[in-house]
Amino acid sequence: MAETEKTAENKLPSFEKTGVYRFENSNAVFIDPVRVLNRHYSRFKLSPSVYYSRFFESTNLSSKSVSRKRKRKVKTTSRSLNEKEQLANRRHLEARVFMLKAHEDLLSNNYVLERLRNLRGDEAAEEAGVEQSFVELGTVWQAPMYEITLNLCYNECLTEESQNGGFSRIQSCESKTIPLFDNLVVNETSNDAEAIFLNNKYILPRESSFFMSDLGKIHNLIPGNHRCFNLIVIDPPWENGSARQKLKYQTLPNRFFLSLPIKQLSHTEGALVALWVTNREKLRAFVENELFPKWGVKYVATMYWVKVKADGSLISDLDLFHHRPYECLLLGYCYNEAVDCDRYSGLKPIPDNQVFISVPGDYSRKPPVGELLMDYAPGLEPRRLELFSREMLAGWTSWGNEPLHFQASSHFK
Repeated sequence: MAETEKTAENKLPSFEKTGVYRFENSNAVFIDPVRVLNRHYSRFKLSPSVYYSRFFESTNLSSKSVSRKRKRKVKTTSRSLNEKEQLANRRHLEARVFMLKAHEDLLSNNYVLERLRNLRGDEAAEEAGVEQSFVELGTVWQAPMYEITLNLCYNECLTEESQNGGFSRIQSCESKTIPLFDNLVVNETSNDAEAIFLNNKYILPRESSFFMSDLGKIHNLIPGNHRCFNLIVIDPPWENGSARQKLKYQTLPNRFFLSLPIKQLSHTEGALVALWVTNREKLRAFVENELFPKWGVKYVATMYWVKVKADGSLISDLDLFHHRPYECLLLGYCYNEAVDCDRYSGLKPIPDNQVFISVPGDYSRKPPVGELLMDYAPGLEPRRLELFSREMLAGWTSWGNEPLHFQASSHFK
């Protein structure tokens, strides 16, 4: 049943504040990534025009070129499917029901659609500087000598009366220069921090940290047991011919990810592990049969990210075999052998076939769904880690070879 106009209208203040809209009696959630991410900053705000630049640029394509492209894609699926493709298609048909219902919920909600059409905003971000290739910089012999300068500001409350009769607040600021690579860089303050590296400025959200290294040095990230993580989100650079052709980011052979020390990074009470995967059946089989067992992760549920345009339509036909407009998020628990698994029975059950809907940002940039997963993570104290991260979040540790990629000041206004 569609939401009444009154119900939808009542939910809008919460959506404006949080960036998350939950449809009534539905498994669907609409996410505005810019609104969600802006909650992680106090002084800076993300520029919608920069975040959605790929999407808005894509609207300049002629309808003829898009039509020809789609015809070619549909033509490639006319042959009979092999065994793996048939299994992938069965998965798709099962999930298709939930995604179609979620998309119908979006299209029937005029209030959300109205805001969807005004995502871009008018304010521009700073001019982009020279973009740094952290992947390349991390491989040169000078890498251990590269340093980053953090400008940190701490809030301090004074008990002296101000002229208005209230209390005045001052900030105590400091700068420190520390190694950039293979080192935990922390903004422990409750304010956004500015960082300078090779004359470029980066914005670090409050109470966040990053560890920039290649896969061979990830074990240096493992802290003492009391500092391990109970929510781990992973977005691996899976083998992908398309990504290689576009030179957007460096990919790795899938078997490399078997070496990820998920067990050691998990909290002593266990961790919820969320893994982004593509729709390739070969990859799903690898995760289910080799990767999750190697990590000690027990599969629990699958969620789906459905990608839409600013008019609410899907970015491509739902049934295009090789270019479907959604990606999957596989969820499972990494149990600590010393903890009784019965303790996990008290956790809030993870809804299977949950659907997130959003307009996509830059190539391979995922929507920020981490906070929506915290309800299902074991342990009382939230300790959150994102692996292969290209951006930072307040209260999170980000690891990868370019966690500052989307933190450049040119992404903010």
